Amino acid sequence: MNVELAILYAVGVAYLALLFFIAHATERGWVPEGIVRHPLVYALSLGVYATSWSYYGSVGFAQEQGYNFLSIYLGVTLAFALTPVILSPILRLVRDYQLTSLADLFAFRYRHQFTGLLVTVFMLVGILPYIALQIKAVTESVAVLTREAPPHLLALGFCATLSLFAILFGARHITPREKHEGLVVAIAFESAVKLIALLMVGAFALFGIMGGPQALGEWILAHPEAMEALYAPVREGSWMTLMLLAFAAGFLLPRQFHMIFVENMDPRALRVAAWAFPLFLLLLNLPIPLILWAGQAAQVGTAPDYYVLGLSVEQGYGWALFTFIGGVSAASAMMIVTTLALAAMCLNHLILPARYQNQALPRHNLYTWLLWGRRILIVLIIAMGYVFYRLMEFHQGLVQIGLISFVAVAQFLPGLAGLLFWPRATHVGFIAGLIGGITVWVLALIVPLLQQSGFIQNEFSMQALFNAEGQDRWAFSTFWSLAANSVLFVLFSLLTRPSPEEHEAALACRMEQVEPPRGQLEVQSVKHFEEQLAQTVGPQTASLEVSRALADLGLKPTETSAGELRRLRERLERNLSGLMGPLLSRMIVDDRLRVDPHTKVAIADSLRFVEEQLEHSNIRLQGLAAELDTLRRYHRQVLHELPLGVCSLTPDREIIIWNTAMSLISGIPSQQASGRRLRQLGEPWHGILRAFLRGDDRHLYKLHINIHGASRWINLHKSAIEAPGTLTPGALAGGTVILVEDLTELHSLESEVAHNDRLASIGRLAAGVAHEIGNPLTGIASLAQNLKYEQDDTEREFTAQQILEQTRRINDIVQSLVTFSHTGELPDTARTTVDLHACVDEAIQLVQLSESARERSCENLLTEGIRIWGNYQRLLQVFVNLLNNAIQASRPGDRVRVAGEPRGDFVEVQVEDEGGGIPESLLDRVFEPFFTTKPPGEGTGLGLSVVYSIIQDHGGAVYVENLPAGGARFTLRLPMEDAAPLQDAQEIMAT
Repeated sequence: MNVELAILYAVGVAYLALLFFIAHATERGWVPEGIVRHPLVYALSLGVYATSWSYYGSVGFAQEQGYNFLSIYLGVTLAFALTPVILSPILRLVRDYQLTSLADLFAFRYRHQFTGLLVTVFMLVGILPYIALQIKAVTESVAVLTREAPPHLLALGFCATLSLFAILFGARHITPREKHEGLVVAIAFESAVKLIALLMVGAFALFGIMGGPQALGEWILAHPEAMEALYAPVREGSWMTLMLLAFAAGFLLPRQFHMIFVENMDPRALRVAAWAFPLFLLLLNLPIPLILWAGQAAQVGTAPDYYVLGLSVEQGYGWALFTFIGGVSAASAMMIVTTLALAAMCLNHLILPARYQNQALPRHNLYTWLLWGRRILIVLIIAMGYVFYRLMEFHQGLVQIGLISFVAVAQFLPGLAGLLFWPRATHVGFIAGLIGGITVWVLALIVPLLQQSGFIQNEFSMQALFNAEGQDRWAFSTFWSLAANSVLFVLFSLLTRPSPEEHEAALACRMEQVEPPRGQLEVQSVKHFEEQLAQTVGPQTASLEVSRALADLGLKPTETSAGELRRLRERLERNLSGLMGPLLSRMIVDDRLRVDPHTKVAIADSLRFVEEQLEHSNIRLQGLAAELDTLRRYHRQVLHELPLGVCSLTPDREIIIWNTAMSLISGIPSQQASGRRLRQLGEPWHGILRAFLRGDDRHLYKLHINIHGASRWINLHKSAIEAPGTLTPGALAGGTVILVEDLTELHSLESEVAHNDRLASIGRLAAGVAHEIGNPLTGIASLAQNLKYEQDDTEREFTAQQILEQTRRINDIVQSLVTFSHTGELPDTARTTVDLHACVDEAIQLVQLSESARERSCENLLTEGIRIWGNYQRLLQVFVNLLNNAIQASRPGDRVRVAGEPRGDFVEVQVEDEGGGIPESLLDRVFEPFFTTKPPGEGTGLGLSVVYSIIQDHGGAVYVENLPAGGARFTLRLPMEDAAPLQDAQEIMAT
């Protein structure tokens, strides 16, 4: 190796080392994240599309095909203009299902093992000419600079060095969830180097060779044949074919698919790349005509493919070295990313399926085995490209060689159209179409290449067979290969029916319809998941993958819900898909985590699945489907915004609906409750709802519960749901709906109302208290005055006893008033046995403190010994309010009677007066809050409302009627002591 050649090799190695340093610095966090994840960096990384073909060969292609050279880039621009229709849906599939290559994508849609195998093999064979093109470009560029034929070891050394850097760049992570950020930044840097180098050569061609824009114009006027040479092929050539091939290559070439979809870190960056990447290609192609004209004007002694280098040599050796680096950059970027993508395809669809069928998957260190397998495949693929380069005699330009690979990649267009837009397509149609297209591609392009290289001696020509010798061979091969492919694809798809797996995959690709889950998992716990997977992938891999899936879903290792375990199974399949391909991951999951298709699926799972799919769907529904979806969303919104708590349960106690109000009442978020069993709610809700479901009562009123130290009062209502049908065959339908009313604020308001009513009553009693206390105080004063004159010990003792008796009388009066003022301040649940006769006696004693009561007679005619279960102080307030109303409605000398006796499980108490009664039109309103028949300022309108609330809380009833002889009668029905209708929350949970 001479000194000049050694310098070029050292420069190339140093440049690759620089790229590796950039990648390493990025992954170590030395490069700011704002730069790494910037959309323009992502757009620049897509510049891997521009290979030696673009850097060197575009000039030669422009001389041969004129402005047709732009069609290669206009096709890519068209592909990115259709980002919402084509690229974004593919990106969604790749990200959601962790697909790592085009073979994974087609294997996911056309569920058959031969699908991935055929795509992988054909892609590998179809890209070999392109890899050989890069090797050819680098070696010939060295020949241009050294002006001597390069040794064969140079190409081998370049391939060996590139293999090392490809391994360092790309084979460092196993799963697509771990993006190669360093690779993306390094490829973006390479794209910038290519663009700058080519623009600088273009600037030198314009100003250094042509003499500036004015001189260029004069040269063009003097050489009109130069412009004509650019326009003529456009009028005569097959530019539509070239645009179609570029359209397909723009996102289906392995390197493009990998950088656009697999290495995408943010879906939003694709929207920026939709305009930034075509702009990059435009800038890259602006200098091409200038370089072509400058090469012709300067009569550079190289082939037009290498005018870029030839002009740089004219400028100086240092300038030529920089241009050479641009060429190495173009070739190395393509080979690194391409081999990385092809290695993943070969591993997932050639190596792993064969090992799995032979039960030879490594179980102890699967990750290391996969990593080294990928590295070895990278070396083998580059070696195959080198062998192809050595065996083939390339008598064509760089672009002509690249177009062979472009036609190969175009064969995936019919299958892609079926994937995105035709659910009826089948794997049989896809395979048949692809085989037909491959056959035509081989006969039309590969056979002539082998003939030119001397491997085939006969003179077979497919164009001659079709009498099309004069037709452009790219147009001929593209038309007939795609025609055969499309016809066979459609024909065999119509002759066969999609399998259930293909139907499911088609729905996932289009997201227009949803397929609720079927069957139940046989595994019942997360630990069982690990045990089953460990039998195939080993305990270490099984444990790590299950942990990752749990973290992705935010689930706990103790999860047992059938719906959540189903989600875990689906997530595991997706994660394993990124590790070893969609088909093998489906085979492993189906084999180890079986689903019994004959068991029923809870309707909760089906509803939740449908809701999630419709919620994330990007497809605009039309017609009746859109109307139904709008109605569904409206009813769901009403249900979730309903001020009542709603809990819907399946027959096996799984929660389907847990709306917003229920979340606020219970303190349990809807995400944690929905899809879980009732027993997983914890206390007190598990005990309360379970007891209520078991009971016969459809309603339960004023239940007191304690949630996180706070008291709440609720009403419960339930209704059985008899579903007329099911969402899917075999799904569980029916169940129970429970409504929960939160009465806590109402209870607080009622307590405040009762307190205000007591204050009003105390005010009315104040004057009577003063009068009642005044009489015994006068007696005490008189007795005390006489006491100092008494000499007889017996009289003194008698006087002292009278003083104590009057004091006790005062104390009783004050204590009764104090007790009444505190009525209701104890908790409602503080209930005991209440002697009803004694309670009425105390109420009479209280109301008689008022001055008006002294002119009326209050009689307690209740049967003694009647006991009920209740709150003594609140019942005392009931009788005080009723007696006060009766006294106020009576005339001086009238009697107010309280009578009652047991009637079965209830005691019936009547409070009667002899007043004027209540107008018949107002009888139905007397228990309404703030309603009163008294003149303004003489009543609060709260007394009877409080009576009604307290009696209802005790499980009783109250009603009023007018007596025939005049006056009104209030009748109370209260449960006896042994028939308490309401239990507290602790008793309910204990049942």
